[in-house]
Amino acid sequence: MEIVNNYQPHFLKSLLYPSHYLTIIMKSPHFSNVEQKFCSPFDERFPVNIPFITVENFPKLGMLTALRFIEWVGENPDGVISLPTGKTPEYFIEWVRKILKEWDTEEGQQFRYQYGLTLQQKPDLSRLHFVQIDEFYPIDPKQHNSFYNYVKKFYVEDFGLDASKGIFINCEEIPLANGWHFSEVFPDGIIDLGLRYRDPKSQTEKIQQESIFLIDNWCANYEQKIRDLGGIGFFLGGIGPDGHIAFNTRGSDHHSTTRLTYTNFETQAAAAGDLGGIEVSRTKPVITIGLDTITHNPDAVAIIFAAGEAKAPMVADALEKEPSNLYPASVLTQLKNARFYLTIGAASTLKESVYHYYTDTPWNQEKTNRAILDFCAGINKYSDKITVETLKTDPYCQLIPNLNQDTIQSVIQSMTQKIEQGTSSWSHQRFYHTGPHHDDIMLGLLPHIHRVSRNETNDSHFAIMTSGFNAVTNKFLIESLQDTLNFLDQGLIQMVEYPDFFDKGYQLKRDKDMYHYLIKVASGNALERKRGFAHRLVRNFIEIWHVKNVEELREKIVSVINITKNSYDGEKMDADIRLLKGMIREFEEELVWGFFGITQDHIHHLRLGFYTGDIFTEKPNKERDVMPILQQLRTIQPTIISLAFDPEGSGPDTHYKVLQAIAEAVREWNKETDLSHLKIWGYRNVWYQFLPSEATHIVPVSLNAMGVFDNAFQNCYLSQVDASFPSYKLDGKFSELAQQIWVNQLKSVQYILGKPFFYQNDSPRLRTTHGLLFFKEMNVEEFLTSARELEKSMGGQ
Repeated sequence: MEIVNNYQPHFLKSLLYPSHYLTIIMKSPHFSNVEQKFCSPFDERFPVNIPFITVENFPKLGMLTALRFIEWVGENPDGVISLPTGKTPEYFIEWVRKILKEWDTEEGQQFRYQYGLTLQQKPDLSRLHFVQIDEFYPIDPKQHNSFYNYVKKFYVEDFGLDASKGIFINCEEIPLANGWHFSEVFPDGIIDLGLRYRDPKSQTEKIQQESIFLIDNWCANYEQKIRDLGGIGFFLGGIGPDGHIAFNTRGSDHHSTTRLTYTNFETQAAAAGDLGGIEVSRTKPVITIGLDTITHNPDAVAIIFAAGEAKAPMVADALEKEPSNLYPASVLTQLKNARFYLTIGAASTLKESVYHYYTDTPWNQEKTNRAILDFCAGINKYSDKITVETLKTDPYCQLIPNLNQDTIQSVIQSMTQKIEQGTSSWSHQRFYHTGPHHDDIMLGLLPHIHRVSRNETNDSHFAIMTSGFNAVTNKFLIESLQDTLNFLDQGLIQMVEYPDFFDKGYQLKRDKDMYHYLIKVASGNALERKRGFAHRLVRNFIEIWHVKNVEELREKIVSVINITKNSYDGEKMDADIRLLKGMIREFEEELVWGFFGITQDHIHHLRLGFYTGDIFTEKPNKERDVMPILQQLRTIQPTIISLAFDPEGSGPDTHYKVLQAIAEAVREWNKETDLSHLKIWGYRNVWYQFLPSEATHIVPVSLNAMGVFDNAFQNCYLSQVDASFPSYKLDGKFSELAQQIWVNQLKSVQYILGKPFFYQNDSPRLRTTHGLLFFKEMNVEEFLTSARELEKSMGGQ
């Protein structure tokens, strides 16, 4: 490989890896025929614990995994497989079905030949033995969000497996004391595993203790069944936010076996969306196969697949640090056939990836910025304390062309220019701010939007792409409806007495709901805020269910409360209740922007149809999902579009699919309109962040701006205040995490500019800086190049 400036890093290895890491240098691994079509030549300068293959995008990750799985099945028709649950397998499952369905077609044969799948005969998956990886306990196996239900639907049924040859975790079939059902032994769903080690204090605890020991015995038998089959032959799994595989969380013993165990906060946060809130996932232990279960068969093919930059730190820990209980996936170093399949983003912090980032393309200022910023942060020194000689000791800074004292100054100047960009004034602009969910715009850009919106020559529109009903818990809905009933019973919702209210009056004065609520935020009257919220709920009920009078309204509210009470957390409710939950989120969004004088007609709820509440949301459809966006672009004629910029799906998969839909809409609009003037602002929020070197605009955030931000979040996103669906990074509200991120981003830039740059600055705005917000400005061509075409993402090409 050609190195910039002809620099040959003959001692790069010793700089990148301390001596104790050199013991893990591998020989070039043996890749299968399929893998050879995807992998790059092995680079011995960058040793890793486990070989990895990098692909361009999320769908292609599923394609590679599916091809390798089918290749293995062809060679092991009676083998033992263990496949994952969750959202990551979406494209894996889709590609397995597609490859098998098109096996005998000319297109299917050409596809297999292209990617090294040389099997002559279509594999018969019914001969395989399936092992379920894990399950929350206790959970009704009939619930759509149980892992048992997932594997039965997507693997047994869709892949044509023989269920009689499978080993499953069906909570109802695990024996408990007195032959009781788990709902009798653990009526509140909470299990105290401390009963393993202490005497029970009551008859109830005695039964629970006996049941826990029976579950432990069941787990031991489960483990033995797997070993009787020779162990798992093909294991596929994701990697969790703490690095877990299966539910073997950080700190798990590499010799662990199948067991009932607690999880940690990161794992509970990741599971909250599936279980209906962290209030549920926090209290449920899990049954999981152990790390030794996975590695018991020395010939096993074990694959960890990961997509997006958010997974990059966990991947790097597993592949580059010494194997340890702190990095559960590092146990796979024991298997010669272990692999990591990664997207470019998931591999982005691996030393090999970082090195190729610097050397594969011509050098530019962004690379200089990143190299010096990372170096300063790595040694915890500010740039004014760094010498050129010190920089030359760093393997990446060495690569900077013509490295000298002016190099540091160029980085200072670059960061200063980005701040100037972030503080520049905007006027006579039409903004089209878009968010996949109802809090994404606020979390990504609010301090900047607040300042820009003060200029009355600007016109700001806000478009929320999905209904977002999944984020409203049953508990919140029930409490809100009970409040509404109370206000009705007390005669405190007078509008229902107007003669034409149930015919057409309910459609009027919706802006008044916003004003009523926000004026009570100002006065600090919590009860009146609830009453204002109830007004909007009443309008929603009439719109959805067409009730004709107060009595029908009461009956329908009571009915919805009862239905919700009898539904399990995380259940996919019927369409009308999902709509109601989504309308709650829509009102919350209107309240947020009402804080800043934005009227309801400038807030657009698109409710794109791909968002269904299913485990796998549908793919964006041109007519259903792209055309509504295109129509708004034609109508509003924005000069600036903001969007959640997540090409690889680092955050929720909704972000990834919304980006596809927006990109396609912009692509179509570009065919009919000159968009040379259009700017795209890509923002990132709590799920993933830009590096300072990647951002084009750096926006100062003051304590005052943080106070406004937190106040708006706390008072408007009522369904989110309890943080039922938190990020794994913080056990708290998203607004608190966003502020932490801004503070940390300030710290990273201060390594270059120094603290005095801010607190001694001539500008009052910069003197009040206590956080920094990053975003990236692109023109249309740059954006469309970054965001893959919708059709290609569907096919994974």
